[in-house]
Amino acid sequence: MRDFPRRTGRAEGWADDGSAEYPAFDGDGPGGWLDRVPAVRRRDGTASSTPYAQVGADIVTRTPGLRGQLVGGGSPAAHGEVSSGSVSAPYELLRSATEFLTLHHTEERLGDPARRIAAVRAEIADTGTYRHTRAELVFGARVAWRNANRCIGRLYWRSLCVRDRRDVRDAEDVAEASADHLREATRDGRIRALITVFAPDAPGCPGPRIWNEQLVRYAGYARPDGGVTGDPRNAGLTALAQRLGWPGGPGTPFDVLPLVIQGADDKPRWFSLPVDAVLEVELAHPEYTWWRALGLRWHAVPALANMCLEIGGICYPAAPFNGWYMGTEIGARNLADTDRYDLLPYIADHLGLDTRTDRSLWKDRALVELNRSVLHSFDRAGVTVTDHHTESRRFLTHLGQEERKGRPVGADWSWIVPPISGSATPVFHRTYETVERRPAYVHHPEALERAQGAALF
Repeated sequence: MRDFPRRTGRAEGWADDGSAEYPAFDGDGPGGWLDRVPAVRRRDGTASSTPYAQVGADIVTRTPGLRGQLVGGGSPAAHGEVSSGSVSAPYELLRSATEFLTLHHTEERLGDPARRIAAVRAEIADTGTYRHTRAELVFGARVAWRNANRCIGRLYWRSLCVRDRRDVRDAEDVAEASADHLREATRDGRIRALITVFAPDAPGCPGPRIWNEQLVRYAGYARPDGGVTGDPRNAGLTALAQRLGWPGGPGTPFDVLPLVIQGADDKPRWFSLPVDAVLEVELAHPEYTWWRALGLRWHAVPALANMCLEIGGICYPAAPFNGWYMGTEIGARNLADTDRYDLLPYIADHLGLDTRTDRSLWKDRALVELNRSVLHSFDRAGVTVTDHHTESRRFLTHLGQEERKGRPVGADWSWIVPPISGSATPVFHRTYETVERRPAYVHHPEALERAQGAALF
């Protein structure tokens, strides 16, 4: 239990075709899918080291000064090419850039990419890196969402708004821009799919890092009895923030964590989020008037903050992005998982359910009521949220649209199927191929360590 005492434990409108620029009512953007798998699984399974995907026919481009030929879709050896010595970092960057630029020019019907590739080749030879145009950045961020195997809400990938903050490197400026991101994404509850892209990694000049998993997370305070007040998932980062000087919040189960940001000086610092940047929803229930007295709440915007946006070989380590919540992410995972708030026994007690045996299905009944509470409360507050049945149908719409365009859709069944009522949704009754493609949002192992407060100390 997470500071919620138990009792006895026994009886006592937008279009679905993806054309809407900003879906107002529901959907599941890139921000929420991370919450649907336990932390241990993410630690083991989310770091990506897969080859870049092919983007059609092999592209062969001579690369003077960078050894050998550039062949789209894999390393030279994979295509029968032989290079002398090890493959250089500039070669790999140019290969990735060529694949991305070819994809961009093909899908956006921009004509032959040869001139742009030549310019990028010269820039890499001169500086060791290259800079995306605004159009390339927007396209790359959107396609990275489209390629997210674990996100059910990709129908609206073209609606992602992109804030270009690539000139921002200092921690204080990143914190300010992150707060602005939340304000712009929130829009008084009409959540907008949004990404803010900060400075990329460059030779000898790393980009900034946001240590938090999401821009808004609740603290987890370790107690002397071994328990945690708040969210146990964030206990490590909470302790680290306190070691950096954060005095802590009031000590409730829902204290908003500060941002921990590592800027150009390579030292993490903490920054409290302004109150006006964080919209929260108090949870009530459509039938049980006592529910509000439980004191439950959740924040409105699921803005992932520590995943790396990789576009054409360029890594943007700080690129917070959000969609909008699917109710089960809150009601079936964040508040219900045994390693998170673990509220099912607490809810079951208040419902008067018999928790002595699993055969009473008390967990299932408590889970449904908790999820009803989330949907009811967000709707009543005018905050965008979707339900898992609607989003499952929309995912199949997305599959159909992509297949008609000749673009295979990668998907991880264990993530796409909702955490409750799985077999009652259409996404359950089919199989998917998990195909890794770039551009992509990826988790690097060191980012996971930072989110747990384990790095550098």
